[in-house]
Amino acid sequence: MFRKLFDLIANNAVPAVFIIISAFAIPLSGFSASYLIQELLTRIGRNSFLILSLLIPIMAGMGLNFGMVLGAMAGQIGLLLICDWGIVGIPGMVLACLIGTPIAVVLGIFCGHILNRAKGREMVTSYILGFFINGVYQMVVLYLMGWVIPITNPNLLLSRGYGVRNAVSLLGIRGVLDNLIPTVISGTEATKQFLNINGANTYLLFNVPCLEGSIRIPLATFLIIGLFCLFIMWFRRTKLGQDMRALGQDQGVAYSAGIPVNRTRIIAIVISTVLACYGQIIYLQNMGTLNTYNSHDQAGMFSIAALLIGGASVSKASIANVFVGVILFHLMFIVAPMAGKNLIGEAQIGEYFRVFVSYGIIAIALVLHAWRRNREREAARRSLRGGNA
Repeated sequence: MFRKLFDLIANNAVPAVFIIISAFAIPLSGFSASYLIQELLTRIGRNSFLILSLLIPIMAGMGLNFGMVLGAMAGQIGLLLICDWGIVGIPGMVLACLIGTPIAVVLGIFCGHILNRAKGREMVTSYILGFFINGVYQMVVLYLMGWVIPITNPNLLLSRGYGVRNAVSLLGIRGVLDNLIPTVISGTEATKQFLNINGANTYLLFNVPCLEGSIRIPLATFLIIGLFCLFIMWFRRTKLGQDMRALGQDQGVAYSAGIPVNRTRIIAIVISTVLACYGQIIYLQNMGTLNTYNSHDQAGMFSIAALLIGGASVSKASIANVFVGVILFHLMFIVAPMAGKNLIGEAQIGEYFRVFVSYGIIAIALVLHAWRRNREREAARRSLRGGNA
């Protein structure tokens, strides 16, 4: 009984800590309920697809895919090219996905082969591999674009004539998916004001009398995320999904059962990399600006941190962990700076706390994973000694 209680606390300690922090920080921030709901809905739509792309490698027993940044870089290459070609709106997003897909597949295959040579050390290997491919990516965008790869839009290039600028405007596709099915939840008085400004025939309106202000919902983005969740649930029931689940439980048993272990692991990484490519495009169309040399780094680290905060572990994660994590993690992102300012007069404390948590939670998860593995091995050795006795 004590062991079960201890395991329950250990498995849910991180979400519980963040719930407690948020409970103290929300009143200190002074933000209204409508503002917090609006920010959370925006961030759920922006980040959920990226975080969901981490689930398949975990299911295959490969741990947290730090190599998801390879897919993010592939998506950014697609976005840079459509910006140069001047293709905007949904066609631009679709074309960016089509350009990024083959790049993500090639990078995923490369990553999968490397990870097959580093079994048991996939996370640290994929992390270092991300640095290596990041160097290749920066060489492409900093030297080859505009010199070897033709770029005709002068607004994208550095003053020297080649190399992409640090910040690229994505105004042509900004919010095109979020606003594809514009939906608003609004209080009665706020609805009247909103209609006077935006017109009555362009939005799906839902009145909530007790709500102050209006809340825009990125309905099309949520529908795509919902379809992705259904795909994951369906994929787990397929033959390939069952093979990946068998790998996640025991690779030796899976190999003995005739499952092509290396090939299945490569497929898991390829799927995750391609999905991360799409997730990064969804993320950046919401942001409206591409930080050419750093956006992919932030996406990878924050996605993994959010998944762990949701109660996932290195070896087990679910769709529920994704949404719990993105809500708790980004709720802290919203309220921490203002709570720090109101508490001690310094908003930068909240920023430091966010960075500390982002990296610290990953370190804690890895330590807990190693501790659990050692405990399981010790329990197995004790059972064997008992059996021999």
